[in-house]
Amino acid sequence: MKKTFVFLYLFLSLSIFVAAQDPHFSQFFASPLTLNPAFTGKFDGTLRVAGNYRNQWPAFNNAYTTSTLSVDFDILKDKLPDYDRWGIGILALTDRAGSGVLTNNYLGISTSYQKSLDEDGFKQLGIGFQGTYGQKRLDRSKLVFEDQLTPFGFTGVTQETFVNNNLNINYLDVNAGLLYSMSTDESNNFYVGASMYHINRPSQSFQGATWNIATRTTVSAGGYFPVSDILTLHTSGIYQYQNKSSETVFGGALAAVIDSKSQEPSNVYGGLWYRLNDAIIPYVGLEFAGLRIGATYDINVSSLKAGSQSRGGMELSLIYIKKPAGFKGIPCPKF
Repeated sequence: MKKTFVFLYLFLSLSIFVAAQDPHFSQFFASPLTLNPAFTGKFDGTLRVAGNYRNQWPAFNNAYTTSTLSVDFDILKDKLPDYDRWGIGILALTDRAGSGVLTNNYLGISTSYQKSLDEDGFKQLGIGFQGTYGQKRLDRSKLVFEDQLTPFGFTGVTQETFVNNNLNINYLDVNAGLLYSMSTDESNNFYVGASMYHINRPSQSFQGATWNIATRTTVSAGGYFPVSDILTLHTSGIYQYQNKSSETVFGGALAAVIDSKSQEPSNVYGGLWYRLNDAIIPYVGLEFAGLRIGATYDINVSSLKAGSQSRGGMELSLIYIKKPAGFKGIPCPKF
């Protein structure tokens, strides 16, 4: 007998993951190692630490919560040609669906090489690779089925059985990307890149059925440039395609200098991104002493807004870049 999950949010969670779609961030521009492995080590400094937290559809009682933490840096700087850069990075991600019914954990190692195409290092071409260990776990103790409903609530014992008792799935994944960036002077930078995740399409199984994670193809572009003595415009956009589903997000933010005399000026950010046919995404940020904090809140404008109460999701990002005194790099994409 076919049974269905009682809670709508749980149904949504499992159905989307069965389709093998990846977690995503509205602040994709603040999660470099989940955007493109070629961004590994591509920043103006010696060490970068990035963290992200997203709570999607809070109206459905934490339908999705996603957290990431990454660290990347460059190596062998003195042994490479001028302005070339070899980056190494580590990425950890955890994603919980249906209040922890389904949990995905990832641990990845990234590397990229940025090759200078001119004598000033203003034009660079990068290639990156990422290997990931993934684990998917289903917690049966948190599942509630319709045959458990009694006059006293969901207190009955379900007759649901699982064909596959091994509800922990482990797999290895391969990702890769390309990146081109350029600057006309030291005050601006522009980039365009493409990446593919799940190139090897690792297989997974649940309830006797087996499926492969669909390859995710991503194209992203962005840049920043000054528009006045104290204002800089940051823009970015992304297109992703996976498993017959696509996502297009674009927008920008203005950064205003509030401490122009410091070696690392403090800035406040305000802007807006838009996910096509889905959500408006206001953004605010603060940057000081190498640390940048960003916050967004998705406002649903699609047909889902009735169920989500227009609450698409809250997201926070944090990026810290270590830049020793006297360090002189070249303009890089800025997140």
